[in-house]
Amino acid sequence: MTLTGIRAGDRLTSELPEIADPSRVAPKDARELTRLFFDQLAVLEEGTPEYSYARNTLIEMNMSLVRFAAGRFRSRGPEEMEDIVQVGMIGLIKAIDRFELTREVEFTSFAIPYIVGEIKRFFRDTTWAVHVPRRLQEARVQLARATEELRSRLGRTPTVKELSELMSLPEDEVREARLAANGYNSSSLDAAISGSEDGESALQDFIGAEDQALELVEDFHTLAPLLAELDERDRQIIHMRFVEELTQAQIGEHLGVSQMHVSRLLSRTLGRLREGMFAQR
Repeated sequence: MTLTGIRAGDRLTSELPEIADPSRVAPKDARELTRLFFDQLAVLEEGTPEYSYARNTLIEMNMSLVRFAAGRFRSRGPEEMEDIVQVGMIGLIKAIDRFELTREVEFTSFAIPYIVGEIKRFFRDTTWAVHVPRRLQEARVQLARATEELRSRLGRTPTVKELSELMSLPEDEVREARLAANGYNSSSLDAAISGSEDGESALQDFIGAEDQALELVEDFHTLAPLLAELDERDRQIIHMRFVEELTQAQIGEHLGVSQMHVSRLLSRTLGRLREGMFAQR
């Protein structure tokens, strides 16, 4: 049998042939060589030159699987296709690192779901302007289809109740999916608002609001050194009460003291912090 791309007589080890250009190995030969390289990869020591050669050769030899899987998304355009192929390579590498010959399945059948899954995860994480839970991303697609179907059937925009019945989802989830759909696209805050009186108004002119929490920033900076001056037990009580949100009874059980004692310690510590903050104003 002649294997495309292999230099006759060349051997990296007694078992693995040296392949001049793994990416040019014919698909039929690649299937046979893939089994051979996986067989050796299982017994080679990770980190050795032989292991790296076997793993890298497997990656290059099976790049055609990535191109095949990426072909499903060719409508995305040439610029995005380059990113899709790169992401697909990550899926291929994961498949190679997790494949075992004992599975008794072709590597091709094992790798394609990894590659496609990685590409779909890339779309899910990057095409939304605002990250939303996966279930809501999927609900958005279902909502769009249901809305279009009902609009064609009814001749008007469907109500939440009608969408709920068609999608077999509670009305609250339909509303949530509608809200989440707003995160699919975004607009620049500098974008001009069409129809504005002066013709120069931007989106940011209409959505700005005073952040009341900004007033707390100064308080936090003042409080930090005062907290640092407390002893370990007092800091622990403050943390359990206001960070972990434990009750005084739970704090007392944790420290081995009564709830009344925790109350006194907490009052004393808070009073000390309050006095310290007033003194610095």
